[in-house]
Amino acid sequence: MDADNERRTRPWLLRPRVLVPMIAALSIAALCGYFLRSPSPVGHWNNAEGEAEFFTAYDQAFESMPEPAERMDVRTSFGVVRVYRFAGTGDASPMLLLPGTASSTPVWADTMPSLLKLGDVYTLDLLGEPGRSIQASPISDAEDEAEWLAEAIAALPEDSVNLIGLSLGGWTAANLAIRHPQHVKTLTLIDPVQTFDGIPVETILRAIPATVPWFPKAGRDAFNSYTAGGIEVEDVPVADMIEAGMHHYSMKKPQPTRITEPELTDLSMPVLAIIAGRSVMHDPETATATARRALGTEAVQVYDDASHALTGEYPDEIAADIGDFITRP
Repeated sequence: MDADNERRTRPWLLRPRVLVPMIAALSIAALCGYFLRSPSPVGHWNNAEGEAEFFTAYDQAFESMPEPAERMDVRTSFGVVRVYRFAGTGDASPMLLLPGTASSTPVWADTMPSLLKLGDVYTLDLLGEPGRSIQASPISDAEDEAEWLAEAIAALPEDSVNLIGLSLGGWTAANLAIRHPQHVKTLTLIDPVQTFDGIPVETILRAIPATVPWFPKAGRDAFNSYTAGGIEVEDVPVADMIEAGMHHYSMKKPQPTRITEPELTDLSMPVLAIIAGRSVMHDPETATATARRALGTEAVQVYDDASHALTGEYPDEIAADIGDFITRP
């Protein structure tokens, strides 16, 4: 449809606050870079200069976010988790947003205004990834990944939250829901990795240039464009933030294991799956079929023309889907 074509090329895709290409790229690239590690048992900055470069870009990217009502550093068994609370105007139960890998809270800039109309929103920077969370102990497996997040949520005033995860954040959210369902009121999975299907071999091969720090920037830009549906990459603060994180932070997290269909079927809370029809993170048809078998047809929304960067392409529509879902009686 003409409207859909206009949507995919609208000017806001190139504005500094839009994270479209970088979210998609890093979600895959970081997953494919687990073998390029230092001997340290925890994620860490490689040098002070790189850390400073990242946080300069982080602060610049954060300017596109609303002002947080509260900043919290939550101590867990695996380190300190940075949590932000944004005050909403609606009366829906609070939401907690989990970003994709190698990104952090600013990844939600486009979707945040519409979500705040629903209610309060928490965000956090994933532990063991570039951001303001600080890993102190090794994260060895999916159990550990679930435990640090469960401890972080337990520190919030609410007993449970409407948990929303994007890309690797979707896997992280599903992993928590399987192991600590008491903390999850509802679960929304936005084009999650390693959940409804595996990552295609072509995508893994294309990710190699983005995982090697000394590879020319043109190679990373080409991959970023590929994951975001062919959109040209423009230098923006959030792109600088993510690139600095990839270059200067050594992640020590385990590669996420594939969540099984029986595990999805057995989830006890309401679940909404949002799948991008042009995603390169999985085969969209296979992912859709798996999600419908495990969760039921009504629990699955497919954005046929969206790339993996769908939160930047359809921020208001996705927020509306989430609003309809979390406010159901």
